[in-house]
Amino acid sequence: MPRSSRLAVVATLAALAAAGLAGCSQAAVIIEPAPAASDPVCAQVLRATPQELGGAEMRSTTAQAARAWGDPAITFRCGVPELGPTTDRCIAVTGADGLTVNWVVAENNEVAGEDSERGRFTFTTYGRSPAIQVVVPVEYAGTDATGVLVDLASAVAFTQEKRECQGL
Repeated sequence: MPRSSRLAVVATLAALAAAGLAGCSQAAVIIEPAPAASDPVCAQVLRATPQELGGAEMRSTTAQAARAWGDPAITFRCGVPELGPTTDRCIAVTGADGLTVNWVVAENNEVAGEDSERGRFTFTTYGRSPAIQVVVPVEYAGTDATGVLVDLASAVAFTQEKRECQGL
């Protein structure tokens, strides 16, 4: 077989293998970028996020300053709008390193919206800049939806704490 024919066969096989591997990987999780995703602190936060969260492996995303794990995806966005004073439920979650982070909780089963929004818990940091939002599908929540927040505490520690929830 002439050399040019062998190279063409090798190139074709390489292209087919690459296409086959691409078919096996999960598609990137489509996430709306947060308004302040370009904040330099978000880059530090993302570098500190774990490869595995809630037993799920990290996946690629379509947004800057965002992470995702598993399917359905646990999503993480840095640079969301900071929350002002609120009467919404606020919890304090202490990570393994002893850092306590305050989160405002929204259980999407309790709010009106599309069915695709139901069965998820949305956590937004309270009193931290830049603010972070984590959405946890009920499949990962089990009896305690805050479990993934414990593993994110060391990453969230890069944000500046300005205030904390009152009356926890």
